[in-house]
Amino acid sequence: MKKPTSKFCGRTLLCMALAFLSTSLGFTEEVVRVGFFPNISHSQALVAANMSREGKGWFEKRLGTDIKIEWFVFNAGPSAMEAVFAKSIDLTYVGPSPAINAYLRSNGEEVRALSGAVRGGEALVVRNPDWKSAADLRGKIICTPQLGNTQDVACRAWLINQGLKVTLIGGDVRVIPMDNSSIFAQFSRGAIDGAWTVEPWVTRLLVEAKGDILYTPKDSIETILIARADFLKAKPDVARKFLMAHRELTDWIKAHPDEAQRRICDELSQRTRTKLSIDLIRRAWTRLRFDNAIELQSFEQFVRDARLTGLSRTHGDLSRFIEDPLKATNR
Repeated sequence: MKKPTSKFCGRTLLCMALAFLSTSLGFTEEVVRVGFFPNISHSQALVAANMSREGKGWFEKRLGTDIKIEWFVFNAGPSAMEAVFAKSIDLTYVGPSPAINAYLRSNGEEVRALSGAVRGGEALVVRNPDWKSAADLRGKIICTPQLGNTQDVACRAWLINQGLKVTLIGGDVRVIPMDNSSIFAQFSRGAIDGAWTVEPWVTRLLVEAKGDILYTPKDSIETILIARADFLKAKPDVARKFLMAHRELTDWIKAHPDEAQRRICDELSQRTRTKLSIDLIRRAWTRLRFDNAIELQSFEQFVRDARLTGLSRTHGDLSRFIEDPLKATNR
């Protein structure tokens, strides 16, 4: 066996010294883990993830060179909130229903809503243009992206409010949770009668599967930015910078729709491994409104809807649900 050369030993010692020096001087890289869904209603995350892919990270530039953003993709909200409980992610873009449910399940200890992100973008699409009301859906099968996600709760609550019986195992209308790609495939072959889902799937169902919109919620809160409560306590400076960067990105998207659409199209195509057209993104764009605002009153309606559908039995106190780290700095 050959003995290590003095040159080799010298290089090894130098590397060890540099590693020790960088650690002792605080040069270690910090990772912030962020969740999102491959939906246009998660535009801020899609744009930022696409910039990160190109080495031009929106959040990385604003959080500092010692911060690395890792992106995690989920199909729907309940899965993302389980990752929050498991401390697998620090922040996530998510619909309000799963976020509120997670907050209530943890007695207000685990989850905080930081900002709004997107309104609109969801609809009930059906395969028969002659169906004009909820009564026409009696005996039909309607799919939603996941049990307990924002579209699932909205769909069940709307049907019940229209006088139809909906349960977890049946009723006048069968509401069946199914991931969006499967919804699209089943709808296309006529195996289901409709879907309450979100963009870009709404537009894909309309254009590619020849569906029709039966109902569109008015200016619904579609996506918010939430964080683990313990992350906010442990990393308040990082949380403040991330929130500020998110708000700036919302404004940038509104000011640069063409580039935002291009980046979203590219990132969705990468994430779903399906080539999407920029025309589809532009059509879907007309149903979205980008808005950082959030208010407690709107979230209280989601709690009532969840109770109405039987998906939640908790009344709960939402007074701690919304937290603004930027305001905390001014106290």
